[in-house]
Amino acid sequence: MNDPLEKLEEEHRVIEKVIGALKHMVEAMKRDVNPPVEDLRKSVDFLRTFADKCHHSKEEEVLFRVLEERGVPRSGGPIGVMLQEHEQGRSLIKEMLRAVEAIEKGDEHGYIVFSEKASSYIELLEDHISKEDNVLYPIGRNILGKKEMENLSEGFEKIEVEKVGTGVHEKYYRIAEELGVKYK
Repeated sequence: MNDPLEKLEEEHRVIEKVIGALKHMVEAMKRDVNPPVEDLRKSVDFLRTFADKCHHSKEEEVLFRVLEERGVPRSGGPIGVMLQEHEQGRSLIKEMLRAVEAIEKGDEHGYIVFSEKASSYIELLEDHISKEDNVLYPIGRNILGKKEMENLSEGFEKIEVEKVGTGVHEKYYRIAEELGVKYK
């Protein structure tokens, strides 16, 4: 059987490459070695487009709905927690983007703000990914049947094509690889 949740887990591994690169950038900033602002912008773009618009949309618009239909509660349950954390992540990404824009305008304080917000985002996302990989996705595997899994696959593909755009997914895989190699 095709397991679309494996696709989400694979995307987690790609997101973790950028999180790892961000960790190295933050550590460098703590030593007053500021990475190129282009790398900060590239990281934020990756998080906004790949992690949020692509990956989180698949969860929110497809997976969570199917899980709810099968009885997994939204409020007070794992879906509600995931949604809340997605919103926290979006807020931190916006603040990181504002910091990048400040840096581009010559405000060196932007590096401090970026470092703080990126640190919070890293902590949030590492914990979030662990919950999904170890709690939410196993729940899905236990309660969803073959037809529902096929519907998930179709829904995920639809998001990649209609919401994100053809070829965009691959572009962000390359960016994650590039940042992962540059910041080891």
